[in-house]
Amino acid sequence: METEVRVPSGAPAVPKFSVYVDENDVVPGALRLVGRLRPHWDIQQVKTKLFTDGITNKLVGCYVGNSMEDVVLVRVYGNKTELFVDRDNELNSFQVLHANGCAPELYCTFQNGLCYAFMHGIALSPQHVREPALFRLIATELARIHSIHAHNGCIPKSNLWVKMHKYMALVSSEFTPEAKNTRIQKEVPPLQTLEREMAWMKPYLSELNSPTVLCHNDLLCKNIIYNEKEGWVKFIDYEYSSYNYQAFDIGNHFNEFAGVSEVDYSLYPDQSLQMQWLRIYLEACKQFTKKAGEVTDNEVHTLYVQVNKFSLV
Repeated sequence: METEVRVPSGAPAVPKFSVYVDENDVVPGALRLVGRLRPHWDIQQVKTKLFTDGITNKLVGCYVGNSMEDVVLVRVYGNKTELFVDRDNELNSFQVLHANGCAPELYCTFQNGLCYAFMHGIALSPQHVREPALFRLIATELARIHSIHAHNGCIPKSNLWVKMHKYMALVSSEFTPEAKNTRIQKEVPPLQTLEREMAWMKPYLSELNSPTVLCHNDLLCKNIIYNEKEGWVKFIDYEYSSYNYQAFDIGNHFNEFAGVSEVDYSLYPDQSLQMQWLRIYLEACKQFTKKAGEVTDNEVHTLYVQVNKFSLV
């Protein structure tokens, strides 16, 4: 069995540059990389735009002119993110998703990050993902990813519980009581409580027979890009992509309807919206896997039950 995503043999190699980009001053390093990737550009004319300045990574776009038709995105890994992100698996996932039309072109990697193409569109919000026209596109795109065969003949195995145990271990080893955020202490149950819940969920959810597929695993609204002009959505940020239970990926996305910084679980999709979403998803899965037959009410209901149980994780 396999838990790691495998790039098909014969896939083009991704260039690796021995360049380190200072996360506190990303522009000089980004320009060094652009000089290699776009040698015909006049470095003096290159403009930069900071897209994110978060704790997990920093993302800057480099381009010339005013149209932003060709933008090189330079993403710098955040400090200590290697503790919980498997960078090799992320790179493999990126390549596999691009080969199947689900991700932009990956230009290169460097010592503490990677460079890739920019996708034009807007990052969605919790209000957007409730709109039928948009959630139809999202459900279809997720079905496309879940239908990708990227295991080179091996039987894929979910790494959900391995990851969860790793995160639990990091909480207990990397954070002292003094370092813990007051808000987290107030709003999140103690670690021992979470560990008991996980111990209960693991055997229960593992027996639901949710298929193991290639998952995004972080489908929050801002990771969904919508291009209104061309009528598509694509997903970005593959740091957590891996083999996982189908129902987890969908349940995680439904949780994201409630927001991130200011969570409102009244926004969690109701049964009617979920049933529509899941039927669209299952129809797309059958289309991508070339399976005959109509999607039945029983198939939709079964997935509905699995998704809402896995959303607990």
